[in-house]
Amino acid sequence: MTITIYGRDNCSYCKRAVELAKQLKGHGYGDYEYIDITTAGLDKEKLSEIVGKSVETIPQVLIDGQPIGGYTELAAYVSTL
Repeated sequence: MTITIYGRDNCSYCKRAVELAKQLKGHGYGDYEYIDITTAGLDKEKLSEIVGKSVETIPQVLIDGQPIGGYTELAAYVSTL
């Protein structure tokens, strides 16, 4: 499983998503990638294209390339593992 997190440095939910992904990696659930949207030059429109829907909030989380939502959805997914 690969978790991709699109976020920004000043975003508390982005930091929480990364911490959750680190915990999953530590328990053998695959790897994660964090992409800072500011550093990567991604605006709202470009991020919307990547996730395949209009984006209003960050983080945006993908699991194995499939968008699942944000931190809340990631936490809900993790609770099923």
